[in-house]
Amino acid sequence: MFRDEDVAYATALWASGVQTELHVWPGGFHGFEQIAPHLPMSKAALKCRREWVGRRLSR
Repeated sequence: MFRDEDVAYATALWASGVQTELHVWPGGFHGFEQIAPHLPMSKAALKCRREWVGRRLSR
């Protein structure tokens, strides 16, 4: 739903020197990981988020 806007935002962050990651989950809709946390895609997305936060906090 917001793919193009999210890609543009991430690109602007990268251009400004901000470290960020962008993951596009094909078939994922806005809030899919909260609405359907039992789905494999949701579990993978939540795992990626936890790992990213963990890497940021371990610095």
